[in-house]
Amino acid sequence: MFSKGKNTIFTNIKNLIVENIIKYFKEYFLVTIIFIVGIIIGVVFINNLSENQSNEISTYINSFLETLKNNSNFNYAELLKDSVIQNLILVVTLWFVGATLIGIPLVFAIVLFRGFCLGYTISAVIHVLGISKGIVFVLTTMFLQNLIFIPAIIALAVSGIRLYHTVVKDRSSESIKIAILRHSIFAIIIMILLIISSVIEVFCSTNLFVLCRNFIVI
Repeated sequence: MFSKGKNTIFTNIKNLIVENIIKYFKEYFLVTIIFIVGIIIGVVFINNLSENQSNEISTYINSFLETLKNNSNFNYAELLKDSVIQNLILVVTLWFVGATLIGIPLVFAIVLFRGFCLGYTISAVIHVLGISKGIVFVLTTMFLQNLIFIPAIIALAVSGIRLYHTVVKDRSSESIKIAILRHSIFAIIIMILLIISSVIEVFCSTNLFVLCRNFIVI
């Protein structure tokens, strides 16, 4: 009976997510495109670096990987705290700028920048380690948490756009209060998801890297 009730809850959540995406498909599509453009810019940026800049990045990444290879005593509590704080700052920033009429361009800019960071990091790692080792590094250290992180950030950006549309279309104070409350509650839910993402990053991805580091590090 408990299992059946649990399945019903997950089904309802899934249906709500699907309905939300369908209802606000244009907003999700726009934000996703902006994120992808950011990734492309990050990749292009790495591919157009000068030789000196490329060498600096290669030295930094190889030094970083060597340090990780020779050190198995990760401070998981410190890593988790840093990751959660970074995600908290990101969520609060997106919540705040999404709650202001002039903040929507900043929402787009943040999404674009996060895409740029992802594209830059993946491209830099593959540039330094090569395709096979680079892909292994990306899969072990970045893939799992980003399955949650990327959709969560896109969803929060869309929530900010929805709030903007509500404020523009309906000037009544009651509707605006409800929209802001809904946006705030949604931001809290996203923060919980990003905490889960941080836990996965610190405990799962870090240990996956430890298992594969002898293959990754040259």
